[in-house]
Amino acid sequence: MALTLSIVEGSIVEGSIVEGYLRKSCFPAPQIDSHTPHPASRFRPTADYTKTVDLRESVYRSSSTLARVMIKSWMVIGAVTLLVALAASWVTPDDVRWFNRLRRPRWLTFEPAIPFIWTVIFICGAWSAYIVWESNPGRPQTLQLMGLYLLLEAVTIAYTPVMFRLRSLKVGTIIGGSGAVLSIILAVLLFPISLWACLLLLPYIIWSPIGTYTTWAMIRLNPEGTIED
Repeated sequence: MALTLSIVEGSIVEGSIVEGYLRKSCFPAPQIDSHTPHPASRFRPTADYTKTVDLRESVYRSSSTLARVMIKSWMVIGAVTLLVALAASWVTPDDVRWFNRLRRPRWLTFEPAIPFIWTVIFICGAWSAYIVWESNPGRPQTLQLMGLYLLLEAVTIAYTPVMFRLRSLKVGTIIGGSGAVLSIILAVLLFPISLWACLLLLPYIIWSPIGTYTTWAMIRLNPEGTIED
């Protein structure tokens, strides 16, 4: 039994030595030259690899295109304009009664048309913002102009709820004048970018001073600026 084990062990050791010799002689270790570039640097993409990369890029472009198709810039601009405009309804019945009891100038015969006038002005303003965005979407200058559009609308919308809550025609005059100045500044900035975007602000530029003057004229007719129930 012991002799058998010794023979087997000897055969294993001898076999290992022979196998090692064959490996060294038949499959010599590669000589690494310090000047030889790393194999990874000599990588050449296969056809399958190239197809995979092209497929991923195609899927990414398709997803981006689909997102642009589904969500248009005019949808976003219109939604923001509408949401901000809804803030004008933040008034109470008492505030409305206060304003309705204020004395008006005799020449103010177009008051029923004012809501329609402002609707047209907001549509033109949103259209102007759309033209500016499409001319150079996503650029820092364009984003700054979008912020100025939003500021102008916020100031305009603040006229009614702020003046009604404070019951101050002076505050309304200041807000109206601020909107007029902002609209002129915005139009000047838009002129080098798009003439149409600039022209679409003309309804605001023309009407805002009229509305501001009307509020100022009401101050003279209502010096106290407040009429209690």
